[in-house]
Amino acid sequence: MNTHVSPETGQPESSVRSAPEILLQRDGGIATVVLNRPEKLNATTLTMWKLLDDTLRQLDADDSVRCIVIRGAGTKAFGPGNDISEFETHRGNQQLARHYGPVMHSALRAIASCRHPLVAMIHGICVGGGLGIASLCNIRICGESSRFGVPVNKLGLAMSHDEMSGLMRIAGPDVTLEMLLEGRVFGAAEALHKRIVSRVVADAEVEEQAMASARRIADGAPLVARWHKQFVQRSIDPTPLSAEEYDEAFDCFATEDFQIGYQAFLAKRTPVFGGK
Repeated sequence: MNTHVSPETGQPESSVRSAPEILLQRDGGIATVVLNRPEKLNATTLTMWKLLDDTLRQLDADDSVRCIVIRGAGTKAFGPGNDISEFETHRGNQQLARHYGPVMHSALRAIASCRHPLVAMIHGICVGGGLGIASLCNIRICGESSRFGVPVNKLGLAMSHDEMSGLMRIAGPDVTLEMLLEGRVFGAAEALHKRIVSRVVADAEVEEQAMASARRIADGAPLVARWHKQFVQRSIDPTPLSAEEYDEAFDCFATEDFQIGYQAFLAKRTPVFGGK
């Protein structure tokens, strides 16, 4: 039997098709979640959304996690959005879309609500639903040749509230609406100007720089990182803090990590935090 080789990956197509669409890799406290459809530039499928949801919720519950990196397989794309070839079977009409949407939106909420810091490692194309995923990460590092946009108007599709929530948070309503109305795809320099990415680096340095960022986060006190995510998110809400919320800012002083951190500072040594 002849084995066909994928032109994108150089791997036998049979092995590409059988590979999990989401990969989870661990390096100590750093978990890397890989959108793993390189033969389709990591276009998302219904199965992928379910796996992404499950993976993020699993990591969220794991106290040993200190940082999560989300990336696409390979270096051609973070993700181009949903796989259009699935529309006929999964999103081709309103009834089908009503079943597909909640699965995708649950995965996006799992990313948005994750208590651990998230770093997006962005190679190449990052548009549509791929940008929706990246925009929910706390730090977004891309290469100089990366491309961004939300060209859903060319498909006659509306981006839902959950799908645009990350863009609204990082870029604001005017930039989000500009992107949706024009459907234009643009480069990394403009993405940085629009605050869609945190940092632009040379293409060859994306992985190195993203993992260095994750390592700096992982080396910090993990409880503090989780509190900071929580406090920043809460600060967006104009409702006055309750007495309990106000007092929570002092809880760090009761942790072992605080004792480790300030004593290490006085002793001029590198702290090793235990997350307690």
